[in-house]
Amino acid sequence: MNHPDQKKQDSIYHVFIDRFAGFQDKNNWDQPEFLGGTLRGVIEKIPYFRDLGITTLWISPFYQTSAYHGYHITDFYQVDPHYGTAEDLKELIRQSHHNHLRIIADFVPNHCSRQHPFFKDAQQDKTSRYKDWFIFTRWPDEYLSFLSIRDIPKLNLDNPETQEHIINAAKYWLSLGLDGFRLDHVIGPTHRFWEQFNSEIKHDYPHCVLIGEAWMMGITRQELRTLGVRHKYLKWLSGDSSDSLFKEYIGTLDGVLDFKVQELIKQFIIRKSISENTLRKQLHKHYAQYPEGFLLPTFLDNHDMDRFLFQAGNDKEKLKAAATLQLGLPQPAIIYYGTETGMTQTTSLWKIPVNGDLQARAPMNWDTIDTDLYLFYKKELQKKE
Repeated sequence: MNHPDQKKQDSIYHVFIDRFAGFQDKNNWDQPEFLGGTLRGVIEKIPYFRDLGITTLWISPFYQTSAYHGYHITDFYQVDPHYGTAEDLKELIRQSHHNHLRIIADFVPNHCSRQHPFFKDAQQDKTSRYKDWFIFTRWPDEYLSFLSIRDIPKLNLDNPETQEHIINAAKYWLSLGLDGFRLDHVIGPTHRFWEQFNSEIKHDYPHCVLIGEAWMMGITRQELRTLGVRHKYLKWLSGDSSDSLFKEYIGTLDGVLDFKVQELIKQFIIRKSISENTLRKQLHKHYAQYPEGFLLPTFLDNHDMDRFLFQAGNDKEKLKAAATLQLGLPQPAIIYYGTETGMTQTTSLWKIPVNGDLQARAPMNWDTIDTDLYLFYKKELQKKE
């Protein structure tokens, strides 16, 4: 991802490793368990990405983890055996580059698993060298975490040792050939951390791309204390996908995921609450607020929200209209696995109190691909090139 215009033409495919390819059966897919998807499975699907017209892969976290999705990390420097080995990762990177695909990975600096040995040590020993790696409000059982999820304690990234551990982990994976990161929950760490992260990463890997996830959907007032973003109370009041939130990362990151455009597309295509003229005006106003080189990758859905086709009442024509609009915008376009093959769901994830997000994380429908929809996406992606 070297030239800004080249980046904006990118078509990014979002791979959720455990649910994409390599699993032997689909039993218990709606349970928070490892299904069996692997890095080797992703390698075997490289011809699929090439045929579709993808230019960049984005893979979910592959680090050692206590949860199937990979976001509950127990070792930032190891590949989880459920997904494969470090050699598998290196092979995926080699094969991607050989097939003219760039590859970025999810990186999760804000928190780790409660099962991480450093956190366990910090809880068990008040004199532990790792106690200051976390933010205990009343040791040992009360501590800041990712929002209100106690399973993932928040890292104290203002501690120089913790910061070094996390930044060096990012450098290590880049040294294997990754082309960049999608940075999880960037509103969690402070801007001091992100400035240091960006400075060190870009010094060693000037061409790597850093895209942040800046989103305040569902965050309660009480959870604001876990956030490091500046002016967080005002940002929270102004909404979950506000330009004022995104603009905090200009000059620090290469871009942020565009939750604003995702919402506008839904308003226009699904809810029909805005006219085409209003949509165009809103898009123009939105893009005018950012410098030319700042990336705002678009998407219709992801692993944390209901699939677009489900939201559209399983109306394939609405999905096609949304995809045409998305892929025609002057920004990188992300396709969440299965959107292009007609994957949907039966229940909104918001209606299921525990592990509802599994509804949007079903195993890839390799056996029931909607060929018409796939060919439509392939044609539209050719136009983006």
